[in-house]
Formats: sequence, C-alpha cells, structure tokens
Amino acid sequence: MDSSAGSTRREATRQKLYEAAVTLIAEQGFSATTVDEIAERAGVAKGTVYYNFASKSVLFEELLRHGVGLLTASLKEAADEADRNDGTKVDALDAMIRAGLVFINRYPAFTQLYVAELWRTNRAWQSTLLVVRQQAVAVVEDVLRAGVENGELSEEIDIPLTAAALVGMVLVAALDWQAFQPERSLDDVHAALSRLLQGRVSGTRA
Repeated sequence: MDSSAGSTRREATRQKLYEAAVTLIAEQGFSATTVDEIAERAGVAKGTVYYNFASKSVLFEELLRHGVGLLTASLKEAADEADRNDGTKVDALDAMIRAGLVFINRYPAFTQLYVAELWRTNRAWQSTLLVVRQQAVAVVEDVLRAGVENGELSEEIDIPLTAAALVGMVLVAALDWQAFQPERSLDDVHAALSRLLQGRVSGTRA
C-alpha cells in the first residue's frame, strides 16, 4: 500500500515537472531554460528534479517519450473504437485525425516542441525522438495496411509515406489553426481535414 502510494506521488511529481519543462522550453528554448526555473515552475525543490531525472536533457528526453506515448495511445484507441463500431478503415483514419486534433488542442506547447525538435539534428535525444515518432506513425501504418489487405484502399498506396503524410498533415494543420485561425472550432478543422482524407475536394467541373 505504501509502495503504491509512493509510486503515485512520484508519478504526480514527474507530471508536474513535465508540464513545467514543456511550458518553459516552449517559451524560451531548451538552452535558456534552467533546472532552477523548472523546479520553481513545478513548485518543487531543485533536488526533486534530480531525484526524478539525472539531468535536464534526460528530463526532456523522457518528456518526449511521455508526450508522444500519449499521442500514440490516443490514435490507437480511436482506431480501435472505430473497429468496435464496425467502421471502415477510412472511418478509423478519420477518427485518428480527430484524436490527433484533440491531443494537440490539449497539449499545444508540447506539440510545438515536438515539431520543432523533429527538424533538429544535433540533439542528444535525436535517436529517441526517431523511435517515438515511428511508434505514432506505425499506428497509422497498421490501419492503412489493413485497408489495403481488405481491398478498401488501393494497393498502390505507399504505406510508410502516406502514414507520415497523414500525421504531418494533422500536426501542421493543427498548429496553423492555433496560431493563425484560433477562432475556428475543432469540429470545423476536423471537417476540413476529413474532406481531404476522403477525397471530397474536387469541384463540379473536375
């Protein structure tokens, strides 16, 4: 019982540190953010940071794992729910688009950091980032592959590239929505991306 309570407290502390780190790094960059600032923002002692993470870099690497893990889980759950409701694989992909938008709307600072880090090549956690990115993309690949196998989707689909394109579409569109079109609702943005997914963008003269 005590062990369980201690584990719960530690997880709650780590969550506070994740939230503090992602907010500060989004505001001022990784290099400019100090462990003292992270501890202060989280409301804990500096030693608590080092008790949970060996360094600021380790904290950020674990933050990436944690955040992308949440995204991957939400995408998989959306696809599984579509299957439980006897939906098509396109329905599953559409549900995953919405789940991605919901995640990004809930964790905008993390999403900004994640997208920014994807384009850097000199970080210690680059290999970790590539691994967790592939975990998220693989969930989409699985749905595309199943759609090809059951004849719902064309065999000509390049599954890895299409999966990456769908994930990238959601990330970039969501960040653009939040930065430049915040007046639009999540339902509105989802409907626009859904039309792209389903090929409903041609006019009457096409």
